[in-house]
Amino acid sequence: MQALILAGGSGTRFWPLSRRHRPKQLLPLGKSGSLLRQTVERVIPSVGADGIWISTTRELVDAVARELPELPLERILAEPASRNTAPAIGWCLTRMRAEVGDDVVAALHADHRVADASSFLEALGVAERAALQGDRVITFGVPPTHPETGYGYLELGEVLDGATGLRRVTRFTEKPDRETAERFVASGDHVWNAGIFVFRPSHLLGELERLAPEIGDGLRRIAESPGDLDRLYLDLPSRSIDHAVMEKLDDLATVPLDCGWSDLGSWDALAIVLPTDEAGNATRGDVLAIDSAGCLLWAEEGQIAALGLRDLVVVRTGDTVLVAPRNRSQDVRRIVEELRERGREDLL
Repeated sequence: MQALILAGGSGTRFWPLSRRHRPKQLLPLGKSGSLLRQTVERVIPSVGADGIWISTTRELVDAVARELPELPLERILAEPASRNTAPAIGWCLTRMRAEVGDDVVAALHADHRVADASSFLEALGVAERAALQGDRVITFGVPPTHPETGYGYLELGEVLDGATGLRRVTRFTEKPDRETAERFVASGDHVWNAGIFVFRPSHLLGELERLAPEIGDGLRRIAESPGDLDRLYLDLPSRSIDHAVMEKLDDLATVPLDCGWSDLGSWDALAIVLPTDEAGNATRGDVLAIDSAGCLLWAEEGQIAALGLRDLVVVRTGDTVLVAPRNRSQDVRRIVEELRERGREDLL
């Protein structure tokens, strides 16, 4: 099996710690080492050091290479431009196939958290075998612990393999509203979509051509004229693999993944998984918290002194401070958008 690790995102919801040249996947959030490094080390027992491939952008190639100096540069595949995950995965697969043929590939994100690596690897093995036997795409379904509105949900259908828990996916719902999420969790037949997919390259590329022909045709033109990559890649539509392919599949299957997974999609999501003090505060760096509860206080430089705060995110870097309610941390990207409109590239 090969691991294609998607590491081209900008991580805007982790501003101000995440910046253009040091996005979320390169930050040491949670354990020691960057999220990218943690992801690589997590999958190596299944794929080996020779089974690691990184999908990123040209802007981040040097940073990724510094983070993973042991990885050959030819295994760091840089998109000419950001076009979301469907073109990125499709193009990387066409590049990889010359070396790996039709080996099963696990496409996973570089910035997710896994608490129990052994359970994750066990599920990965189940998915690999299912992809080999059924020539289908396998995704991972996480049992929901609360009605999260920032995740996609998979509706579970018939049991395909009772021993492994493999189930057919009957519907794919992306980021429902609160009421719908509560109904999904109460039903017991919905799981979170972890955004991890396992497949044979020939199968997924075939589905791209069938279900997203504008992407499939574009990838074929690139393969026929690799010297025109920069021009032709810009013609590809920006589409996620979820919307382009996964939501349209009739035979998508899911393997249960119960390993303390989180996509760490916001400061609040990080606060949930970090250790906390007796008042429920998650802290990092030089922090003094008095009569404060339920906060995430992160000091990259200098000190944060908090008095009487409740359920806030406070992040201090060398040039700025973020203060926001924890339940609004998904909206931090709006600050990034506003700074960009104001021309504050120095803060991005």
